[in-house]
This record gives sequence, structure tokens and C-alpha cells, in this order.
Amino acid sequence: MTRCERTIAAINHQNTDIVPYNMYFTSQQHEKMAEYFSDPHFIDKIGNHSEGSYYSGYKSEISLGSGYWKDDFGVVWNRNGTDKDIGVIDGIVLKNPSMEGYEFPELDEKRFRNELQELIDKADDKFKIAGIGYSLFERAWSLRGMENILMDMILEPKFVDQLFDAITEFNIKIIDIALEYDINCFHFGDDWGQQKGMIMGPINWRKFIKPRMKIMYEKIKSRGIIVSQHSCGDIREVLPDLIDIGLDIFRTFQPEIYDLKNIKAEYGNDITFWGGISTQSLLPFESPVTIKKVVLETIDIMSKSGGYVLAPTHAIAGDVPIENIVALIDVFQNQK
Repeated sequence: MTRCERTIAAINHQNTDIVPYNMYFTSQQHEKMAEYFSDPHFIDKIGNHSEGSYYSGYKSEISLGSGYWKDDFGVVWNRNGTDKDIGVIDGIVLKNPSMEGYEFPELDEKRFRNELQELIDKADDKFKIAGIGYSLFERAWSLRGMENILMDMILEPKFVDQLFDAITEFNIKIIDIALEYDINCFHFGDDWGQQKGMIMGPINWRKFIKPRMKIMYEKIKSRGIIVSQHSCGDIREVLPDLIDIGLDIFRTFQPEIYDLKNIKAEYGNDITFWGGISTQSLLPFESPVTIKKVVLETIDIMSKSGGYVLAPTHAIAGDVPIENIVALIDVFQNQK
């Protein structure tokens, strides 16, 4: 069974010889691991079951060494803090609740196609994922500001509709191109949850976000491609909605938020859960022995009748001790 076949079988809620797994790292942690293994290509030897290419708006550094990067949408990202991969927005592009004077960028189609082809070329026998980061709500608040877009949902709903429609239209161009390639899955990155409850609440999510996600999901599902959705935080209030509009994979789910046994019992027959190994409270703080124990317990709960991809809840950050990552790799590779 290839890694792709194993992943698809798990998504189809079939038992597999081992649980398909995946892990990735922030740039800082990746450098530490490459140095530890004396191998810049160490990640190729882990046995990850998927390979992905995600459009998030191409960023370029404004001036060399400044730590300030600007994306295609005109958003400036300050990477001088602890987050060197994404950063925080510096300034607001849409200062008023209006699209007047703002034009969405032209997609760099040549670059995007090259990245998709590179994905296909290097994926080998892995599960191939194309996707969009900042796929709707995140794209909106990066342009308008978090507080502003949340207030706009109440005070300026027509503007929010206009902005979200424009983002969706842009995303459809990306989806159409990606569907020309031999991918297995399309993934959306868009954080909707907090540690407790949803950022915008379920009512506004259903009003502004669900209809657009439904359009995008249906386009992908019409081609027989698997749909995956990322959201950090607590979005249990809308999991039935996501299942209703065609979601296949919920990535990622955090054990600090969701009780594993309950969430598996309630939704385990409807969607595949991807994640479950905490980068928040487990990997940075516990011992290698505890980590192995928790991973095996998680596998036992979540993998019954398939429907589970074993993974950390997010990119493994620089605060995780190397010995803990080595233990994680060991238990991922030697599950039996």
C-alpha cells in the first residue's frame, strides 16, 4: 500500500496497516533539526504521507534585512518578532469599509503553475494537496484589520458581502488552475476559532463564511477531489455545517479543546480528523516517554475504523526540545 493509498483509505474510514502520518516544522525548528541530523533533507526520511503546495499571497521583503514583507494584496507583514514565518500585519490596507480604490492583484499564474508542477514531480507516492492559505476570513482581516472586520459584520454587512465575494472570486481562479493537476485533495487554511468559541460567532460564520465555503467546496467535490479545512481553535458549533457542505478532513483539531473520545464518537463516521498531537501543551513541555504514551493513546482512540491522520496540531515550533521531536518521529514510524 502506497502512502497515498493508505491516506485515502483512512479518509474513506477504512482500517489501515499503520495510521498515515505527517509532521512539519517552522523555519527555525527546521534549521535546528537539520543541524541535529546533519542533513538538510532530513524531513524526506521521516515518512510523511502527504506533500502540499499552498497559495498564501506571495511575499517579498521590502528591503533586505528589514524583516518587513509585502504580499500581493498590499499587506505588510512584520517578521521581526518571534514568528519568522508569517509575522503580524503592519498597517491596514482597507482603512474604510469600502472597496473603492482597491483592486485585487493579478494571480502570478506562471509561478503558481510551477509550484503545482513541482508538487506533482516531488510527491512520489504521497497524498498530493493543493490549497489556499488565508482563504476567506483571514484574507479579509489581513486587509481590513481584525477588529474592523468583526465590527463590519454588524455595522457594514453589505461591504463584508462585497469583500468576501471578491475573495471567493479570486480563490476560484486558484481552484480552477489547481484542478488541472493530478492532486488528491484541496485544502483551505482559515482560522475561525478561539480557545473557547468562535472569533466571529456561529451566526456571523453562517451568514458570511458558510455560503462562500459551500461554493468552493462544491466546485472541488464536483471533480471528485477531497476537501480539507484548517481552523485552529474551537469551532464545534459549526462542525455539522461543514459536514453538510461537504467537508472531508478537519485539520487540525486540538486536544486542549476537543475531548478525543467524544469528538470521535460524534463525528468520526462523517469526517476525517487530522492532528491531535498538541504543539501547545504536550510537545514543548512533556518528556519523550510521556509523548510516546500520549501518541499511542491518541492513535488507539482516533484511528478506529479509519478517519484519522496522525499529526501535530500545527507546525512544530522552536520551543519544542529536539529529544521530544526525535521521540515523536520514532513513535510515528514504529506504531505497531
